[in-house]
Amino acid sequence: MTSMDPLSPQAEPAPADKISRKRVWLRRALELLLVIAVFMGVRAWQQRDIVSGKAPALHGELLDQRPFVMPAKPGKPVLVQFWATWCAICRTEQGTIEKLAGENLAGQKLAGENQVDARFGVVTVAMQSGTHESLCRFMAEQKLSFPVLNDPEGLVAATWGVHAVPASFIIDSSGQVRFVEIGYTTEIGLRLRLWLAQYL
Repeated sequence: MTSMDPLSPQAEPAPADKISRKRVWLRRALELLLVIAVFMGVRAWQQRDIVSGKAPALHGELLDQRPFVMPAKPGKPVLVQFWATWCAICRTEQGTIEKLAGENLAGQKLAGENQVDARFGVVTVAMQSGTHESLCRFMAEQKLSFPVLNDPEGLVAATWGVHAVPASFIIDSSGQVRFVEIGYTTEIGLRLRLWLAQYL
């Protein structure tokens, strides 16, 4: 029996081994491309009717029964968030929306009127989430206080082209839709988009 000299150069991989490795990497690259293609396809399908340009009118009665009207030119960036009580992903974003609303909501009442100052930075729309009473119960159970417009029939969502939730729209000070995200968005992502909307 002979022993191999540790200082001797190692044998070059056989050509078959090189071809096998190339095939593995090629297969992984194709799988990655397929995943990306599926992701982009789903994203395109979810956003097929999403509005762009001028934001649609948004008005109604908040859960606390105060009237809300988003001005045609809000004066500062506004996050319009579509969500639903039955949406698991929406629940993971609740803390972020609550935090942003607490920081950006200009909730002062107008002098002598039971009306919210419409220039606040966050408003949400609960899509197909039941009655006013059931939605109020959900908000109380989850200890949430961000402003909510109830959209039990999904009519507001349809106007904005929303088919899936959560859906986040960043509206700039002139009333233009600057960013749209379907699905989970991080707090940093939302903050960055709100910041960018001031300058675009």
